[in-house]
Formats: sequence, C-alpha cells, structure tokens
Amino acid sequence: MMRHFPFCSPLLVLFAFTAVSVSAQQVVKKDIAGVSTFAQLESTIACGGSTKPEAIREIGNMGFKSVINLRLATEEGAMVEEEGAAVRAAGMNYVHLPFNAQSPDPQLIDNFIAAVTKPANTPAYVHCAAGGRAAALWMIKRVKADGWTVDRALVEANALGLNDRFRPFAMNYLATHP
Repeated sequence: MMRHFPFCSPLLVLFAFTAVSVSAQQVVKKDIAGVSTFAQLESTIACGGSTKPEAIREIGNMGFKSVINLRLATEEGAMVEEEGAAVRAAGMNYVHLPFNAQSPDPQLIDNFIAAVTKPANTPAYVHCAAGGRAAALWMIKRVKADGWTVDRALVEANALGLNDRFRPFAMNYLATHP
C-alpha cells in the first residue's frame, strides 16, 4: 500500500531546487578590454590576469565591490599604485595582497579569506598576472572557509584559471593545513 504525503512533495521540490542552485554556479569567461584573462563565477567572484587601470571602471560597472590584487609591485606591468587609485576613484574597495610564489607571506591565506568574505568586498574581482594565483587562493578558500572537498574546489578553480604553476601550491597547502 502506497501512502501519499502531500506536504512532502513541495518540500522535496524546494530542497532539490535549493541544492541545484547552490551547486550550479557556472564559470563564464569574458573579454574585457585591459584584462588579459577574465573568468567570472556568477555573482560571487571573478578571477583575472593582468589588469590595466583603465579596465577598472568596467569591473565596477559589472557590479564588483572590490578589487583584490595579488601581484607584487615589482612585477613587470603591475601598476599597483595606479590600479589602487583607479579602484578607489570608481568607488570600490582596493586590497593589495602581494603573493610571492617563492616565499608566500605566512598570513596570505588568512588575509585573503578575510578580504574575500568581508561583506563590503563582495562580490570581488581577484587578479594576478595570469589568474593562477587568484584561482589557487579561491580554491583554498573554498575548502578552508566553505567546507568544500578538495576535488570539488579543484574543478571550480580549474575553470577559474588555476594553472600548472599554482595547482601544486594549492594542493600542498591544503595537504599540510588540514
């Protein structure tokens, strides 16, 4: 004998819809003048590569509240000060977290997670020179702050621009910082 639970059906539909909407964020790649690579995760974040100050207004027009720059001031073409001024002029928050691949600051991960989760900075545009550092830090944030599995975070980070240079950094960090 089959029992019918009319209240269960709407609850199951609501649960299924919620589960799909939470996991269905898609990465969209766009061409933005002045940005070498641009991959956006719906309204949450975008990771990019080399970003010229003249591209900042368009980033702001897209609804981003902050720009998080991971480039070292000494990198060729970084223009850290000019970018910061352009970000502030566009009414967004500017966070500079230099990510030195040879000798990362021990507080880099904590500072990144704090910056990218701060409500005033969301959604955030995070960039470096090619997008690899940005995607690596986002992957670590997904595991450490959002409770994602490494495999799930890796798939998303790969879509955002994680590359062979920074994939080992992210994987090693997650393996050594449970």
